[in-house]
Amino acid sequence: MKMDDIARLAEVSKSAVSLALNNKPGIGAETREKIIRIAEENGYQFKPKASLPDKPVKTLLFLVLNNSGIVLENYYQQPFFRELIHFIEEHCRLNGYSLRFSAADINDLENNMQTVKEENKDNGVILLGTNLDRQQIEFIADQLPHLVVLDTCFDTLPINFVQINNEMGAYQAGKYLYEKGHRTIGYMASDVRIHNFNARKRGFRLALKEYGLAIAEEHVFHVAPTILSSQPEMKKQLEAYISSGEPMPSAIFCECDYIAISAVKTLTELGFRIPEDISVIGFDNISEARIITPELTTIHVDKDKIAQVAVDLIISQLAQESDMKVKISIDTKFIERLSCAAPSNP
Repeated sequence: MKMDDIARLAEVSKSAVSLALNNKPGIGAETREKIIRIAEENGYQFKPKASLPDKPVKTLLFLVLNNSGIVLENYYQQPFFRELIHFIEEHCRLNGYSLRFSAADINDLENNMQTVKEENKDNGVILLGTNLDRQQIEFIADQLPHLVVLDTCFDTLPINFVQINNEMGAYQAGKYLYEKGHRTIGYMASDVRIHNFNARKRGFRLALKEYGLAIAEEHVFHVAPTILSSQPEMKKQLEAYISSGEPMPSAIFCECDYIAISAVKTLTELGFRIPEDISVIGFDNISEARIITPELTTIHVDKDKIAQVAVDLIISQLAQESDMKVKISIDTKFIERLSCAAPSNP
């Protein structure tokens, strides 16, 4: 019995199994109990971890500036960040480091950064940059000399960045839909704009442009990016479009899996069948993408690789192996599941 087997039986991700078996936060009590019960019933051998110092003296800080848009106060429960944090912790442990966490309100950045600076002037810091703009990151980098920024990138800043190849992922989605036969394609955009979403929009439009297509303005919907349930505002926009009498797009690309899962639920409530009537594609490949019905076609983001590169980069910087800053982009992988099909009326 392996962790993959437990994940399959429990219908959860491998990272969720790891969190449960290692008694780490990030999953609910009911899910934890279910995983442990399945492991025990199937004779899973709990192996001791490789011997490391009980209390590593070397520490890295994971810094988050939360807001009400993308990175919420309970960011560690958001699927994408939960999985990313798990892998960062694993790579810290493998390198003999412990990982501390610090979260603060982005609206009081100056005062919060003063505290972080005083407590971490000699420590390496991994900053979650998903929701931060150029000026905010530049200000933080001025306070923290040993810094790696995750999940965004600003090419003109002399700072270490590790990001997703967002344009590539969205380009893959657009190319796939065209090859499936879709010609009228909708776009579900986040109503909170960040670097990642803007890059995804560029990549998706580029793919369609190469095939002589474009997204009609009336086929663009703006919705909340952090809701996994049906959205009243999304339903309102879709109903308004339906009432116009125009046919629905045969496929919709969503800027993240949250939006895609919400779209599947909302469209189903409106009487559409997924994928028979409308195909839906997401982005991120969070664990919930495999739980929803139908399972979500999406773009896989290698969170393990992002974590590994970030940890190696900050450790290298601390060792002063080089003062040269780098910007690293991690490629994506297209994952075809059941939420997409060829259009019924091509």
